[in-house]
Amino acid sequence: MVIRDRVWFNSARFWQKSERPNEPLLQAPAKLLDVELSGDPNVGAKEDSYGNTWESEVTQDGEFVRHQTSFRSQIRADGSTDFAPETGRYHLYVSYACPWAHRTLIARKLKGLEQAISFDVVDPVLPSTGWSLNSSAPGAKGDTVNGFQDLREAYQASNSSFEGAITVPVLWDKQTRQIVNNESAEILRMFNSEFQHCASNRDLDLYPEGRRKQIDELNDWIYPGINNGVYRCGFATKQAAYSAAFKELFSALDRAEEVLASSRYLTGSTLTEADVRLFTTLVRFDSVYVAHFKCNLRRIVDYPNLWGYTRDLFQTKGVAETVNMSHIKTHYFVSHRQINPSRIIPDGPALDFESPHGRD
Repeated sequence: MVIRDRVWFNSARFWQKSERPNEPLLQAPAKLLDVELSGDPNVGAKEDSYGNTWESEVTQDGEFVRHQTSFRSQIRADGSTDFAPETGRYHLYVSYACPWAHRTLIARKLKGLEQAISFDVVDPVLPSTGWSLNSSAPGAKGDTVNGFQDLREAYQASNSSFEGAITVPVLWDKQTRQIVNNESAEILRMFNSEFQHCASNRDLDLYPEGRRKQIDELNDWIYPGINNGVYRCGFATKQAAYSAAFKELFSALDRAEEVLASSRYLTGSTLTEADVRLFTTLVRFDSVYVAHFKCNLRRIVDYPNLWGYTRDLFQTKGVAETVNMSHIKTHYFVSHRQINPSRIIPDGPALDFESPHGRD
């Protein structure tokens, strides 16, 4: 069975209600996409296989506990590993929907590595067998390097006995035909520091030496509380687990709001990886996490500093083109049938990421 969902989408601008009650809706051009979706993302799944990250990562207490990634080799410019940073050698497999993969796309763009590192985009719908490289959905690219039909094939080509979740991003070595790394935090840092000779924006340093301690401390509470916090809310299967994650999430958002009251970015006046990592959650929050993951105490638009900060980052050169709200909404609302059995994709909310952010 094939279901066709019609999704109103524009990469930069959506319907937005003015904050002033007497002003009309802000209206922007949008493109109506016909997104073709498979009838059941679980069709064809083997009983002992899982490609997604929720069926195998919920404890008996109903708490979502994310597993560690499996491929952790490093690309090093100093020659200390088997993987040298060479133009055209490496390829990214990403999902526009996934906030972890989104980090790497932003780093690739900000550093100016488009000519050095190619990428393919998976289908937005995630079946139980793992990400599909079907190219029928608008924006999905298939596999232009290996011709794989499913991302599982890349995992099995790298390790024939691999069992586990098929996650993105994946950094693939075309030369040795294997996965180098599938940990987004490490890929982000490799893109930042190891491809300087390939980068068109060498002056940008997302992990500057003088701020590393501060960045690491930010990551230490933003990741569990916010980045993974929304998933801990959404994938919880018992009330106590959900409520604990919910409390931690909004405590962390309140903390971030306070930090951003006195500085443009999390560490001051300079954009760093901490901002990239936070942004990919914030840009999805009101469209997905508020309703779908029940993160509904406050929206990001209700936080003056966080909302302005999100718009500021979105308007940073190159970032907007990495945001595909159609893929984001389609993925969450269609893939997670245990949360949204009807697979209806909401038409809202009304957001304008291009309105003046006032944080210059």
